[in-house]
Amino acid sequence: MFRTVLAAAAFLGSSLAQAASPWAGDLAPIAPSDWNRARAAHLLERAGFSGTPEEIDALAQLTPVEAVRRLVYFEGVPATELPPFEHSGVFEEGLDQFPPSRPATTDLARTKGEALGVKVKPGGNRRMQPVVNKFFYWLRASKLETDRVAYWWADRMLVSPRPLEEKMALFWHGHFATNEEKVRDYRKMLNQLELFQREGLGNFRTLLIGVAQDPAMLSFLDAAVNVKGAPNENFAREIMELFTMGVGNYSERDIREAARAFTGWNFEGVTFRVDQSKHDDGTKEVLGHSGNYDGIQVIDIILEQPATPQFLAAKLYRFFVRDDLDPALKAELGKRLKAGNYEIAPFLETLFLSRDFYAPESVATRIKSPVELVVSTYRKLGLTAVPGVPDFNETTTALGQRLMHPPTVAGWAQGRSWITPGLLLERGNFALDVALPDINYIPGDRYPASQGGYEIRFVHERVRSGLDLTSATKPGGPDGGMEMMAMSTMSGDRDEDFNTRFGSYRGWQMAVERVKPIPRTVAQLDLTGMVLEAGCDTPEEVVAYMEGRFLSVPLDATTRRNLATFLEKELGTRDMKATSTYAEDSLRLLLHLLLSRPEYQLG
Repeated sequence: MFRTVLAAAAFLGSSLAQAASPWAGDLAPIAPSDWNRARAAHLLERAGFSGTPEEIDALAQLTPVEAVRRLVYFEGVPATELPPFEHSGVFEEGLDQFPPSRPATTDLARTKGEALGVKVKPGGNRRMQPVVNKFFYWLRASKLETDRVAYWWADRMLVSPRPLEEKMALFWHGHFATNEEKVRDYRKMLNQLELFQREGLGNFRTLLIGVAQDPAMLSFLDAAVNVKGAPNENFAREIMELFTMGVGNYSERDIREAARAFTGWNFEGVTFRVDQSKHDDGTKEVLGHSGNYDGIQVIDIILEQPATPQFLAAKLYRFFVRDDLDPALKAELGKRLKAGNYEIAPFLETLFLSRDFYAPESVATRIKSPVELVVSTYRKLGLTAVPGVPDFNETTTALGQRLMHPPTVAGWAQGRSWITPGLLLERGNFALDVALPDINYIPGDRYPASQGGYEIRFVHERVRSGLDLTSATKPGGPDGGMEMMAMSTMSGDRDEDFNTRFGSYRGWQMAVERVKPIPRTVAQLDLTGMVLEAGCDTPEEVVAYMEGRFLSVPLDATTRRNLATFLEKELGTRDMKATSTYAEDSLRLLLHLLLSRPEYQLG
């Protein structure tokens, strides 16, 4: 198995290195005479999340200009309204401002007599236990609701008639990376995602200002401590280094001066606010300019820097076209983006129409990210909803990309970082879970299994066995080395203000009570009907059909023959029509083999 993984990794590496072609680097538009079904499939793969044979056929019947404008500007796309996110109603007044830690919460409760909208009990046992419970409740509820946001987004990726809208949101989510574990408010994460969906194909200046004033970003990059006299440099550094210009195009002084322009920018709940009393209104010197600048004026100065359009154009190019980017082409792309006033849609139209986009160096040479892999698999299968088994969030996490949880402010590394021997095995496991779902799956959103999940379960088991609260919440294994005590009381705990482990336990209970569950459906596959409807009469025709439907890279003749032999052996006959009543399991095994192939990782 290990040799197989290494061979697959070598295949991916060699597949990404191709000889130069006449179209490479050529931004001239592709001619209608050069348009065909394979290029339509490539366009839909990159500008969306692939599609069914019917969707590809429909795109292939258009001219290149019509096909690109349908994807970029949605011309001819039905005006379909996708359902908004359905909130569980977990947020309560009093949870803002949410303290940074449990100790900060209990300190606030002692000082103010209440915290998180919960009053401290005037007397009795564990006076601050309800406050602590509420702290852990919101940690858990926000996390679970964020998982539901990710599912809602994945469903949009799958069924949207405007897939580029969601693909661009995915790009911006990795570019302007924020993480729920620090933001700790699903509402802010959702609002930021909706900003990406709404403005992602529009003007970059509008989007950049929106992100700079977005509560999720302000929270993630510590806006609350960016005040006059003590500016915090986090946002000013990231806007130059990661969002606009790149390393080497600014000085440390530029960062310090720019940070002063953003002082006083903060939020109240989910609304942007400027506290003028905390804003530094003095003269700043930023990137060779001097003036009494605020944040928006600094953004405008950054957008005028020669490095900015090249940096952004290069990142868009590498996401949609290929990693290898010639310096001359990078300069030309930056020039065009700047000349177009940073309008994203026309820039992408140029890319998607260019010969370079359809050059051999660009086609089927990009390793699909985990989210792209999972969503495109479901889209190629013709599903209309993301299954609950396997769990979307757990699957993409195992593959290295969890929505709403990028690993750093720099987002995900992309490219070959998606493929290691371990991750390639996980991709095969995903294919298996699609073809043969795990009926023993226990959903993590209902039954916590990580970050102390085992302790939460043990607390429940101990309480049910009759242990008192102190004994039930001691750390340890299933029995914790404790003596089991029946019908105990909590009399020994009356002098304690709270029990943190019990708060964590109750927080999960309270969150699960209120957060709507993710439907745990499995994919309704009918591979037998799929191949018979396609007119497949022999194992060879089945393999050829499934290869064409799922792979962007053709199989070699030996692999194709081996897969057909495998299917024939499984079925016991070459007559596909004779297997209509029992072929499904064999076809699912074939699907697993096909989707586990290294060729399937490229798109």
